[in-house]
Amino acid sequence: MMMKFLFLMIFMVPMSFIKKGFWLNQCLYMLMIFMFFFEFSFGFCFSSLSYTWGVDLLSFVMIMLSFWICSLMILASAGIFKEEYFSNLFLLVMLFLLFSLFCTFASVNLFVFYLFFEMSLIPTLFLIMGWGYQPERIQAGVYLLFYTLIASLPMMVSIFYYYQFNSSLDYFFFFNEVDSLMFYLCMSVVFFVKIPMYFIHLWLPKAHVEAPVSGSMILAGVMLKLGGYGLLRLMVVFSPVALSINFVFIVISLVGGFYVSMICFRQVDIKSLIAYSSVAHMGLVLGGLMTMNYWGMGGSLAMMVAHGLCSSGLFCLANISYERLGSRSFFLNKGLINLMPSMSLWWFLLSSSNMAAPPSLNLLGEITLINSLISWSLYSMIFLAFISFFSAVYSLFLYSYSQHGKIFSGTYSFSLGSVREYLLLFMHWFPLNLLVLKGDYMINWF
Repeated sequence: MMMKFLFLMIFMVPMSFIKKGFWLNQCLYMLMIFMFFFEFSFGFCFSSLSYTWGVDLLSFVMIMLSFWICSLMILASAGIFKEEYFSNLFLLVMLFLLFSLFCTFASVNLFVFYLFFEMSLIPTLFLIMGWGYQPERIQAGVYLLFYTLIASLPMMVSIFYYYQFNSSLDYFFFFNEVDSLMFYLCMSVVFFVKIPMYFIHLWLPKAHVEAPVSGSMILAGVMLKLGGYGLLRLMVVFSPVALSINFVFIVISLVGGFYVSMICFRQVDIKSLIAYSSVAHMGLVLGGLMTMNYWGMGGSLAMMVAHGLCSSGLFCLANISYERLGSRSFFLNKGLINLMPSMSLWWFLLSSSNMAAPPSLNLLGEITLINSLISWSLYSMIFLAFISFFSAVYSLFLYSYSQHGKIFSGTYSFSLGSVREYLLLFMHWFPLNLLVLKGDYMINWF
């Protein structure tokens, strides 16, 4: 069943080279989403299963998110199409990226997962270095590449070791637990980099600031979730050692989330603020995962989906302002309520979702993760209170500083935005607030 989607993506390669076929590709992505919806199984075990591919609820949600974000990336990148800025090559890179993400999430074998996990790095690098805005994008690309590669080589060795130990790399046969700290660290560090955990997060703000809107969307929407997905899949293998050492990573996540929230107040670049807020939110996800309890696992999935939609939508808004003003600085992006009054509603809706206001899925994820962490230790309440409070503070700071204030740097034309932009933002916000009605699937996935 999975092969039909792989073949669909392979046969879409010639479609990328059709002249003026940019929006046709967008429609095909939407068709693919519609087809994939019918793969949903109401049970919680694997369905559409073959020797190499299969989906359970975790895989299904992640693949759905990948399809959705990749489709919206094309919708957000109309500038590439209008200026004929290698739009055919852009579509090809997008397709390659979606292919690698689909294979990563649909594989039921650890080595196949690792192979495509690494492969998804290449098209992301192409997006940043090919369609980025500033010359610093080369440095950002190098950061992205080397942070991930250095951490992923030990993982490859530990996969071979586990194969020798377990005689199988299929998820179904992960019965033998490995009680080795070295194995745990070698296997997990690449996921910590991807999430990213505080201390090894520096590649993320750099990559976001230099990436085009499509690059930022896929980084925030799906690439950060690869780390959480990998940990959710593999935690069963190293549970004995994880139970004794995980407190270190929980402390780093919570204290790091608090520090990063502080860093958010000092940003003068809109994209940089949204990127640092991603580090704070994913720190909460990592903390919940490391508690290794029911609430933590379910809450981390809900938070990953919520963050993927919300953060991606905020990057779209930042790009809409950038296209009109030519700058992402808070000092220039002032008083946008006067320039683009109809966009202020979207700024408010997505900023409120970012601070986990009801009825967004962020609220469900955050409440569940707070439950998980407080049941692990009451002392975690201190930093959780700070993280929750400051996430509201920097979200309001982002909204109020950009929408209010005097416009002091020249005169700009008034703009109401295009229908495409409203559709783009609606398709981020609507599922984000609709999915909370099916929160039982998120929380009870295992």
